[in-house]
Amino acid sequence: MSARMTNLQTVGGSRTLKSPESTNKANRRRSSSLVQVIEPSTADELADQGAGNNHNSDWVQSKGAWSIHIILILLAKIFYNTLPGVSKELGWTLTNLSYLAGSFLMFHWVKGIPFEFNSGAFDQLNMWEQMDNGRQFTPAKKFLTAVPIVLFLLSTHYTNYNIKMFGVNLVALLVVLIPKLPMAHRTRIFGINKFDFNVVEPEE
Repeated sequence: MSARMTNLQTVGGSRTLKSPESTNKANRRRSSSLVQVIEPSTADELADQGAGNNHNSDWVQSKGAWSIHIILILLAKIFYNTLPGVSKELGWTLTNLSYLAGSFLMFHWVKGIPFEFNSGAFDQLNMWEQMDNGRQFTPAKKFLTAVPIVLFLLSTHYTNYNIKMFGVNLVALLVVLIPKLPMAHRTRIFGINKFDFNVVEPEE
């Protein structure tokens, strides 16, 4: 039979038509590509996303929200300075790693929103992808990109350019910066964090 004919699917003993769209989605789910891109939002999803303010990401526009990053960094540095046996150099490295780990989890790992108001339109997007409706190089995104870089430079300086600590801090910085790049928007490398395991996939 011709390859162009519509696929047939047997459900409960009866044969039903299987649309090409569902076939394509199934093929995408089984893809072994190293770099996978989440499909652009459909018209319905865009309408749901614009149904109201996204309180999950809108708060980052506040200048008060910007200052909390500086406060958390200072508090982390003070905390590590009070720990016995932690040198000044190690304290800066731990401060840098703590901030970068928290930033990565908040902006690039956790997906969706904690409250439901838009029919799951943001379920597959992390907070960075939700911010500013996906626009790039906005003031908030520039600030959140600059903070890890400045903290890395400070950590490098105050660790006296120790090569081991420099390597650790550099790797951590790259892990946080790469997901912020426009080319990484809606992209999942090695399929990491692509799907929400709480979402039940439809049967094929």
